[in-house]
Amino acid sequence: MSDTAAPSSRPASTTRRRLLMAAPLVVAGAAGVGFWRMLSGMTQGSFDPHDIHVPVLDRPVPDFALPNQAPSQGFAAADLRALTRPVLVNFFASWCIPCVAEMPMLNALKDRLPIWGIAYKDKPDNAAGFVRRAGNPYARIAGDLPGLTAIDWGVSGVPESFLIGPGGIIRWHTAAPLGEDTIRDTLLPLAASLTR
Repeated sequence: MSDTAAPSSRPASTTRRRLLMAAPLVVAGAAGVGFWRMLSGMTQGSFDPHDIHVPVLDRPVPDFALPNQAPSQGFAAADLRALTRPVLVNFFASWCIPCVAEMPMLNALKDRLPIWGIAYKDKPDNAAGFVRRAGNPYARIAGDLPGLTAIDWGVSGVPESFLIGPGGIIRWHTAAPLGEDTIRDTLLPLAASLTR
């Protein structure tokens, strides 16, 4: 009886082994197809890696209250909801290389649109030193050391910027460093339309 049971179990274990060996190939193939579709979309202009769905867009800012971040005063959702003019909220960090590259744009923009900064997961001394070295484009700066407020805003990394309209409504978002074209063609026209 044991002689007849052994041959029947052997093909089942061989089949199972072949399936286990094929699984990584199937996963790699599926990942390859997904990557190919993403690259095809980028070349055709239908895929933007910075176009991240933000669940808070066109809604009031989430509830939050953040402490002061030197050299400025912190702020809360109530401060943004009390605004009668648009303001740009910029999440940044001293350890973020794209944030360093973005600072000249923010410093050039600060006279045309108020900017409020949120130091994301950054030690207060490091954030203060960063702003001191790079120039301070921020009218107000708050610290989000644990990063919990950023989660409520839908932030996926830094830098990220949100245009807040009157009444504290989030009207625009970018998950990329601000560039001259974006500021000129998108951000400033939208901000101007919100002040009328």
